[in-house]
Amino acid sequence: QLQLVESAGGLVQPGGSLRLACAASGFTSLEDYTIGWFRQAPGKEREGASCISRSNATVNYLDSIGGRFTVSRDTAKNTVYLQMNRLKPEDTAAYYCAARRGAACSGLASRYDYWGQGTQVTVAS
Repeated sequence: QLQLVESAGGLVQPGGSLRLACAASGFTSLEDYTIGWFRQAPGKEREGASCISRSNATVNYLDSIGGRFTVSRDTAKNTVYLQMNRLKPEDTAAYYCAARRGAACSGLASRYDYWGQGTQVTVAS
């Protein structure tokens, strides 16, 4: 059973940056998985934010994210990162990483089999 462990989020000022990490516990290699990043704001549905496929193709799903978020994979560290730049208050949410064995990215939460515990990101001055 794959277990995903996310790094801590935090409080960031508008315009600031934060990098989230998603690591696999044990000896499971994340290379075998497509990793998605989702977020859920209070009172809203969980939405797909970014994704990196097994072949390391990346996609941002939300127009509001644009080019501000970058997802990457460090094979040596068995970790996937979400670099978030120029953060805005509307980026405030709980962020989750998720894994699926499918080769392609998907922005649908139902396509993912394993989930991290979630980490809170708050963007406020």
